[in-house]
Amino acid sequence: MKPSNCFSFILFFFFFFFIALVTSQTQDSCSSNVNLNDQVRFDTTTLNCAPVWSSHNFILRYAQTSPNLWSFVLSVPDSNSYIAMGFSPNGQMVGSSAIVGWMSTTGTGTIKQYQLSGQRSDQVLHDQGNLQVNSSMIISQPQSKRLYLIFQLNTEQPLSRVIYAVGQSSVFPISPNFALVEHTDKASTALNYVTGQTKSETPHAKLRKGHGILNMLGWGILMIIGAIVARYSKQWDPLWFYAHTLIQSLGFMLGLAGVICGIILNKKLDADVSSHKALGIIILVLGCLQIMAFLARPDKTSKVRKYWNWYHHNVGRIMIIFAIANIFYGIHLGEKGKSWNAGYGVIITILFLIAVILEIRLWKRN
Repeated sequence: MKPSNCFSFILFFFFFFFIALVTSQTQDSCSSNVNLNDQVRFDTTTLNCAPVWSSHNFILRYAQTSPNLWSFVLSVPDSNSYIAMGFSPNGQMVGSSAIVGWMSTTGTGTIKQYQLSGQRSDQVLHDQGNLQVNSSMIISQPQSKRLYLIFQLNTEQPLSRVIYAVGQSSVFPISPNFALVEHTDKASTALNYVTGQTKSETPHAKLRKGHGILNMLGWGILMIIGAIVARYSKQWDPLWFYAHTLIQSLGFMLGLAGVICGIILNKKLDADVSSHKALGIIILVLGCLQIMAFLARPDKTSKVRKYWNWYHHNVGRIMIIFAIANIFYGIHLGEKGKSWNAGYGVIITILFLIAVILEIRLWKRN
């Protein structure tokens, strides 16, 4: 091997060794020994251990240390943000009580209990909640670049629905109101305290998905396709009319089913989605007005037909605009992330480009 190649090999070896060393220092696992006995007043070496949020390397150690006392140590990477562990009766954030901790830029650790009474910031109340906290503290270990959220609860049995959250980087609650900014990520889990098994769960996941897919297909896709058919296919009379009617009727039925799913879901979750619900009601009303307009449409030779056309076309356009906006807003509320946004965005872009091309052809033909 040439000296230059040998030097490059050694350089790459040390580079990857350094990366592996740094990575291992920021990782934690249930096979690692974490001894915090010199800093806390209970034995941390005998706790049960469970990896509860693998994507963020959250490791939970816990045990019932006396008949009515449970001890918890949540180990997380130090991302310069607050960390939270909540106990929920139904897997939802609203209605849960959470232990939230953070290390400020000055190195001062703070830990507080919050009551999550609603989704608005003024409904997240500090120093309130249903947890009977015996003791709590947060410890930073610079050498491992990890934070340890440590607390004890006076209870016979903690709730099994446990929620974890990570706050925004470098944004911490400050005195006097200690308001929490919205988390950047969260996970809802079910913890079996006997086996240590953790299962990620989304409450009413099938109902949520059905609500989203039905509304997306009905109001957000088929209604647009039906409008395109009506505007650019009139040379195939009366076929275009039957196709338009069939597509819009199918879109309305799917959208109506989606709205019904949304009403049921809102009752089950008891969530504050007033804007999303209001937009949904407006869209449904506009859809009903379109059906009534279809049933009461005047003859083509009638003098009022042009006014009916103006009304029918513009109400339909307003409904489609509201539907697209509400679908994207619903994806945001459901925290479905980039995949749903990207998927629906691609569909809307394709339909828009088709409409532009057909509009240009129509303009040239006329």
